[in-house]
Amino acid sequence: MGKTLTEIAQQLKDVDKKVQLIYAFNGSGKTRLSREFKQLIAPKPDVNGGDEVELSRHKILYYNALTEDLFYWDNDLELDAEPILKIQPNSFTDWVLKDQGQDQNIIATFHRYTSDKLTPRFNEERKDESTGEVVAKAFSEVTFSLERGDDERTGNLKISKGEESSFIWSIFFRLIEQVIGVLNVPEPSNRETDEFDRLEYVFIDDPVSSLDDNHLIELAVNLAGLIKSSESHKLRFVITTHSPLFYNVLHNELGLSANGKKEGCYLLERFEDGSFNLNVKYGDSNRSFSYHLHLKKALEQAIAADEVERYHFTLLRNLYEKTASFLGHQRWSELLPDDRQTYFNRIIQYTSHSTLSNETVAEPTPPEKQTVKFLLDHLINTYGYLQQRDVPNG
Repeated sequence: MGKTLTEIAQQLKDVDKKVQLIYAFNGSGKTRLSREFKQLIAPKPDVNGGDEVELSRHKILYYNALTEDLFYWDNDLELDAEPILKIQPNSFTDWVLKDQGQDQNIIATFHRYTSDKLTPRFNEERKDESTGEVVAKAFSEVTFSLERGDDERTGNLKISKGEESSFIWSIFFRLIEQVIGVLNVPEPSNRETDEFDRLEYVFIDDPVSSLDDNHLIELAVNLAGLIKSSESHKLRFVITTHSPLFYNVLHNELGLSANGKKEGCYLLERFEDGSFNLNVKYGDSNRSFSYHLHLKKALEQAIAADEVERYHFTLLRNLYEKTASFLGHQRWSELLPDDRQTYFNRIIQYTSHSTLSNETVAEPTPPEKQTVKFLLDHLINTYGYLQQRDVPNG
């Protein structure tokens, strides 16, 4: 029998581990789990007059799709105004931007995941010329432009959704960096602020899921390095993702072990009845994607050039085997489309084995080539190999 997300959140809380890494498909409850976990660690105050509860930001920081709701576009299309990304009032971002002056470091982080020509600019305080009233506090707005390299730049641009996510993550990344730096000072009285003395958890759900593979690897390496730099015995991290590549890189960089004392690896499953389960992932199932990028790329290139040969069925089977191992399936054929599982299994078995024989095998027929494309697309679309395509925001 499955569990509720509240029970899953309690399960994570009860485990004494510095890092817990969770893989789950999109739509399986990752973001909802982050909210349940936050509610468990720092419940909302009782509006009916009960005991006062600590503000959540004092005990947990969490990044998920809802974090991006703190940022919104001000688009006055009727007046043809230039697009501005506004920041909802937030004491932590105020601390990072205003008190710590991290705006240049945030821009540098943003450039890692996008183009170094695409430059954000934070606003200064702006007042109404006639009344003197403050209409925009400093660091409450951001504009974006392309640098031309000759001290000129374009007008303000509305960036894509993926670029916006990268920018928001850059702010959160620098915030975590500052938090870790403060808490690494062992004596609380020597810290520059006491804002984080009660902080217990950082919960990160699928940061910047629209990045390409190279930038996603860089983000995972940077995040792992940041986590490893934390010396606090109290601060713990929970990370969820739908990306096998992101999971794999984090697992390897952090040296996670399901049996270790400090770290844990899990697979979050959602059942048809709406219940959930959090399964421990052991051993090699966490490393199964080390070679998957090469296999996937080789197959995609062969399909695009209409040069599918018999040995590509072997590569396809290898890719299915690695995916099955990663997800904990006993047989790779379990990942094939349900309605024609036996048929496709037979085709792959025959063609992949025939490439190992000494007999001359004819070039695959057009329908067989289409089978390679169909089954690769099925694997990608069903089991989350590729990151979401970067689409314009709005």
